[in-house]
Amino acid sequence: MDEELLSIGAFASRARLSAKALRLYDRLGLLAPARVDEVTGYRFYRAGQVERARTVALLRQLDMPLAVIAEVVDADDGAAAADRLAAYWADVEARIAGQRTLAEYLRGRLSGRSSEMYGKFVVETVDVPEQVLITETRHTLADELPAWIGASLGRLEEAARECGGVAGVPFVAYHAEVSMESDGPAEACVPVADEAAAREWAARRGRARGTAVRVEPARRLARTRITKAQVAHPQILAAFEAVEEWMTARGLTQAGPCRELYFADWDAAGAEDPVCDVAFPVN
Repeated sequence: MDEELLSIGAFASRARLSAKALRLYDRLGLLAPARVDEVTGYRFYRAGQVERARTVALLRQLDMPLAVIAEVVDADDGAAAADRLAAYWADVEARIAGQRTLAEYLRGRLSGRSSEMYGKFVVETVDVPEQVLITETRHTLADELPAWIGASLGRLEEAARECGGVAGVPFVAYHAEVSMESDGPAEACVPVADEAAAREWAARRGRARGTAVRVEPARRLARTRITKAQVAHPQILAAFEAVEEWMTARGLTQAGPCRELYFADWDAAGAEDPVCDVAFPVN
């Protein structure tokens, strides 16, 4: 059996890796030696482990998390391993695309071209009457926010059937910043027609998912309308800042949490279709 094994030095040479890297892979649980001598502690490997060692080294060059590397190299077959790699890389490209857009946005701000960006948005005021709201509140970071918005508004619109029906535009209010460092909270809100029925619904729900009923007083909103493509981060930041700049120029002060009002069928809308109002309550 010993003749079928390679010393760590011989195996490292064949795998084109260092002995230090092999010890690291062992410690990380990605490539264990075939045998470790109980007396000397020397590691021995089988020639058949060379391909796994090279694959692990290449995957680490992609900055792939260790858990994902393990999923790839331990996959049932090559096709499954390739699919897991493809899924990981799609996520990487999506993240890089978002960072590229954010970098362009920040270049505009830092270079003093903010006014050019803000000039693309038409801001106006609109009066909204008093509303009975059924709500769901959650602390969430920015990467989880889009999925939560869709799911929470869907749940609330379904619940609205028990509360006299939807009686206004659903929206999400931000009671504090939501980013990769700050988790809000955010509050999904659906206006309903029947306050008594809404309170009965909330009583049955208890504290599930942070649900509640509240009456929001009549408000004046400063708003700008944006397309589905502009809802994506960080494009939407420019819309919020454009409204804030417009408010400042007119001496208006914020009178409540900023919000996104979703008035269109999101799934049916195209990238350039208006779907959302970015708004601030103002005095």
